[in-house]
Amino acid sequence: MSNNFFEAVKGRRSIYALSKESTISDAQIVEIVEQAVLHSPTSFNSQSSRAVVLLGEQHDKLWDITTETLRKIVPAEQFEGTAQKLASFKAGYGSVLFFEDQTVVKSLQENFALYAENFPIWANQSSGILQFVVWTALSEAGVGASLQHYNPLIDDEVKEAWGIPQEWKLIAQLPFGKTVTPAGEKQFQPIEDRVKVFK
Repeated sequence: MSNNFFEAVKGRRSIYALSKESTISDAQIVEIVEQAVLHSPTSFNSQSSRAVVLLGEQHDKLWDITTETLRKIVPAEQFEGTAQKLASFKAGYGSVLFFEDQTVVKSLQENFALYAENFPIWANQSSGILQFVVWTALSEAGVGASLQHYNPLIDDEVKEAWGIPQEWKLIAQLPFGKTVTPAGEKQFQPIEDRVKVFK
């Protein structure tokens, strides 16, 4: 068992207090995302996962879009809390958007009809693996992040703003930046209630 690997797994936490700084360069951020996309497993080696890295003003634009979208649907008396949460994401250095290319998924459904209903599920699992790899790698580099899901509310505007293909389905958003406040202590349910071993 690799202690380094599990230390990285343990170190990845949801970090909500971020600053507009990064502990690594933009080139290193992009390299992490590119390597994660290349080497994270996908069902049938479909390579259906896609990622978009937003930095600087482009990152701010994402959270402005999200704020204005939610302003239209969240009751005014409840919006202040929502606005504060979204501002904490915008306070970060950048965001990674995770997508799954539905053209690939549909092609697999057509070519392997026996498993057709499973391919959307497997695509989501592939995306989850990619999200975990990027998140953990950023954490290892000293960059804090948290995983968010404002899709499908923001899908159309995101695609329009950055010229994203219509076939790419938005799965999650990962705002990141230098950690301002570390995560608190994590509570665990008894492991014997969660893992069963039979010999």
